[in-house]
Amino acid sequence: MIANGCGSSVAVWTDGEVPFVRSTPEVIDRMLDLARVKPSDLLYDIGSGDGAIVIRAAKKYGVKGVGIEIDQGLVTKARDNAFRENVQDLVEFRAQDAFTVDVSAATVVTLYMLPDFNAKLRPILDRQLKPGTRVVSHDYEIPGWVPDKVETVKGDFIHDHKVLLFEIR
Repeated sequence: MIANGCGSSVAVWTDGEVPFVRSTPEVIDRMLDLARVKPSDLLYDIGSGDGAIVIRAAKKYGVKGVGIEIDQGLVTKARDNAFRENVQDLVEFRAQDAFTVDVSAATVVTLYMLPDFNAKLRPILDRQLKPGTRVVSHDYEIPGWVPDKVETVKGDFIHDHKVLLFEIR
């Protein structure tokens, strides 16, 4: 398992970009458990950063996964992390804009993106995802969708984390 090396910070983002903030191992495990991930799933992580969610899913469940990340440096790091964790045959990381990705093959989609981003992504998810697909978001809702489950994961001294499950019908 990859160690969590990220602290929390507060910033104002005015350029429309989403900052890379890594989900904690506890949150990642809860996201995967809540999504009922199984070996036959295909997981897409939108904004995959250093690959932690995709890599954990591959290691814990034997799941094939695709990480979508716009930052080429993070894609390179994710590929290196996958190799180090010996799951490179189960995972793929793409340097791609999330708004151009085809997620129609996904059975599980994970997100740790800000609400404005989720709102812009929603029409793509609405169009492409099939009934039965599980979407799990760390901390942030998808505007216009009602979560099927919301759970809290104990956080650090700053805040606890929400894990929201949405099932496509």
